[in-house]
Amino acid sequence: MSTDTVETPAAPAKRSPFQRSGFWIVALLIVAAIAVAGFLYWQHSRQFESTDDAFVDAHVVRLAPEVAGSLIQVADVDNKHVRRGELLALIKPSGPEAQLAESQAGVAQAQAQLETARAQVTAAEAARAQAVANARAPLAEAERAAQDLARYQELQRIDAAAVAGQQLDAARAAARQTAASAAAAQSVIRNAGAQVEVAARNVRAAQAQIEARQAQVRQANVTVGNLRLEAPVDGHVFNRSVDLGSYVAPGTALMSIVPDHIWVTANFKETQLTHIRPGQPVDIKVDAFPGVNFKGRVDSIQRAAGQAQSILPAQNATGNFVKVVQRVPVRIEFDLRNGPDPRRFPIGPGMSVVPTVKVR
Repeated sequence: MSTDTVETPAAPAKRSPFQRSGFWIVALLIVAAIAVAGFLYWQHSRQFESTDDAFVDAHVVRLAPEVAGSLIQVADVDNKHVRRGELLALIKPSGPEAQLAESQAGVAQAQAQLETARAQVTAAEAARAQAVANARAPLAEAERAAQDLARYQELQRIDAAAVAGQQLDAARAAARQTAASAAAAQSVIRNAGAQVEVAARNVRAAQAQIEARQAQVRQANVTVGNLRLEAPVDGHVFNRSVDLGSYVAPGTALMSIVPDHIWVTANFKETQLTHIRPGQPVDIKVDAFPGVNFKGRVDSIQRAAGQAQSILPAQNATGNFVKVVQRVPVRIEFDLRNGPDPRRFPIGPGMSVVPTVKVR
């Protein structure tokens, strides 16, 4: 009996994934998705310019006295907000107040001298008026005597026997006497006029003296006012370095004030400035408050790179030149209308921020 051999059919060969059409379809879809995502990300990112080389900035006011003395009052305002004009420190008064009182007394004395000079003007004018009145009679007599003498002389010229010699001599004597009296009266008038001019000059001198004394009073008031150290701006006080009883000299740093007006100074690379313009909106992230989205606007762009402000600028003419992308400061103001008010947060100069400018 013969046995038949049964042959087992061979298993079909496995196909490579690369030979499957579905693999290539999925791969193409993934590549297309990545390309679309990359394009969209590029389209979005090209609308913004950002930098982490940025910080809060302000014009810090440093308070210093202009006169020397001991502090008899110092306000407890460390890290507190103060208003403009608020008293922060008071220097012990001594010489300045005495000088002010002396200057004020000098003004009163000069005013009294002015009143005396004005009274002298009035008296001199009255004396001149009296002299003019007293001179009317002698002048009239001199004129009448001169006319009589001229008439007698005319008659004598016509007829020598018409006028006696005694009458002509008497007329000549009367003319000379009345002319002398008139000249004396006119001299009195001139002297009275000179006295009026002298009195007027005294008035002008007294007025000048008053102005000089008033200038001394103003200077003394300035000196006394310098004893009061008041806040020149609204802001927060920091770095107070004096206490009650401290002796201070002119220029001694007492304390500093951060004004309420602060801004952001962002140092962008020069290659980032192509599309940055004043007025563009800015999103500001402060490192201390990552959850708060502050708003701002580009205020201005400095017309010089940071290298131009260095004390020892690089000497590129030596031949060892390596091109380095420079940083340019851009000032960004906070937008209080469209974002949170930074004055409500403890934000001050030097704190790090990340501004993002929308350039397109």
